[in-house]
Amino acid sequence: MRGAWDSVICPRLRPVPSRRTSAAPDRAAGHSVGPHRLARPRTAPHDGPVDGEHGRISGGLGRRRFLGAAAAAGAGASAVAATGCDSSSERTGHRARPSRRADAARRAEEAERARPGSADWRIRSVGPPDAIAGYTDRVSVLPDEEFGLHVSTTAPAFRVSAYRIGWYGGAQARLVWRSGRVDGRKQGPPVFLDATRTVRADWDRSLRVRARNWPEGSYLLRLDASSGHQRYVPLIVRSRQARGRTLLLHAPATWQAYNTWGGYSLYQGRDGAYGSRSLAVSFDRPYAKSGAEKFLVYERPLVVLAERLGLPLAYTTGVDVHLRPAVLEGASAALSLGHDEYWTPQQRQYVTRARDDGTNLAFLGANTCFRRIRLERGPGGAPARTVVCYKTAYRDDPYLVNHRDLATTDFRQPPAPDPESSLTGVLYEGYPTDAPYVVLDSGHWLFAGTGVDDGDSFDHLVGVEYDRVTPGDPTPAPLRIIAHSPLVCRGRHSHSDSAYYTVPSGAGVFASGTMRWVEALMAGTRENGRDHRMDARTGAFVTRVTENLLRAFAAGPAGRDKPRPEDNVRAVYSGASRVGA
Repeated sequence: MRGAWDSVICPRLRPVPSRRTSAAPDRAAGHSVGPHRLARPRTAPHDGPVDGEHGRISGGLGRRRFLGAAAAAGAGASAVAATGCDSSSERTGHRARPSRRADAARRAEEAERARPGSADWRIRSVGPPDAIAGYTDRVSVLPDEEFGLHVSTTAPAFRVSAYRIGWYGGAQARLVWRSGRVDGRKQGPPVFLDATRTVRADWDRSLRVRARNWPEGSYLLRLDASSGHQRYVPLIVRSRQARGRTLLLHAPATWQAYNTWGGYSLYQGRDGAYGSRSLAVSFDRPYAKSGAEKFLVYERPLVVLAERLGLPLAYTTGVDVHLRPAVLEGASAALSLGHDEYWTPQQRQYVTRARDDGTNLAFLGANTCFRRIRLERGPGGAPARTVVCYKTAYRDDPYLVNHRDLATTDFRQPPAPDPESSLTGVLYEGYPTDAPYVVLDSGHWLFAGTGVDDGDSFDHLVGVEYDRVTPGDPTPAPLRIIAHSPLVCRGRHSHSDSAYYTVPSGAGVFASGTMRWVEALMAGTRENGRDHRMDARTGAFVTRVTENLLRAFAAGPAGRDKPRPEDNVRAVYSGASRVGA
């Protein structure tokens, strides 16, 4: 979310300059651009390794019928289970015959999903801000790699529990590892870097953990203070490759941009003003509040659903795509989740290339790929530990002097305008809004089995930020608008659009056009306290559409099996001139 001070409100106040096609992003020395070997974590004299292996834990309905069942589904444990079961016949497609290694990985993945879950993974008591908090020295690790955990607590001791997020029969997480008792201490005040108003905790490392025998996936490390208070630390155990699998792209750069720990984020300073905001934020500090707010609301529901469907999955982050783009090679699909705003130009280039090589893309939020960022090193030279985004003050960035194409401002703005719509098909327009989602093309294959008709609506599904098709900006063609939702934003009338297009490689690209799409997967249940009054009917509808999407995209380039979209942009936005991507 953003306030009136930020560079985009509704409707867009700034004109979008014509797109500028530039060469490949500059690979400047001293900045994290290509693949790097991560630096060793800082050592602390009092810590020792904690082996992650030796913890205490071992290893199609008619319309009335569908919508009626959807309303009843809210009484269940989760709306992600409200519709359908997986069918192996729907997962066949254009992948090459799997290798023995892929077969073994698949069997391991199925075995992991069959394990019993752990119902006690949720936080019971956050406590005061200094009760306990922590951060890792890596946003992700490969299985069996080591990471450092930096913790400060007012309690005399704490423990760490590592939970892998998934379906697990409805428990939605499994305890993979738990530490022994660790001595606690309150660490020193954060470091403040005046030049960029950056806050870093720079705490000593409390323990080292090796993710031995931890399956790939999304993890929450729960810090349990002996006082009874708790916090999360998110960690992705990433996949080395995603060939033939659906790749989930987590968004830690966006988590960090909104993180107010220490009083500063990319949106405000300690006084709450935009003018005193950070120009760069560091991963070397805890996340505020529960420690994983963005992940829990905008990413966890999709992880749970995808795991329940039994699809071949791979995991990474936007930061890791920037550093290690090879993970995209051969992926059947790449999914950008509910709030994925901050991208490097390199990440965008690699994702675009994957699309053009046949990888399906889904943008399941709004405001995606909106900010152009730079990743810089952190303490000790560790790569990609700082997110730089000067926004409206980009002219003050000394890096810009020799790198005009890498201004850390909105992608659509000078000096190197390149609106995100050329990739996503839609353009971010504004905040805040709250409106019904209105179906435009009920016959589209994504709506199969929902029973909806043209004009059917789902209250509160559009918000709090939204995207729409803007014919005057670079937009792929043919592009089909399948939902067209009237709304009011800051007193002005506009629309949110869900859109689908394909490219010559056969890849299909879907954009939901609303930030509440992933959140709605758990609407009408007790799982999400920020459901914005979305009901079980909405949750079941979004779940079924997302199931259709994931199954089709997992089968290979959707443009080869699904109908080619018939462009309707001029029909929906009559009289508008069209600019090709």
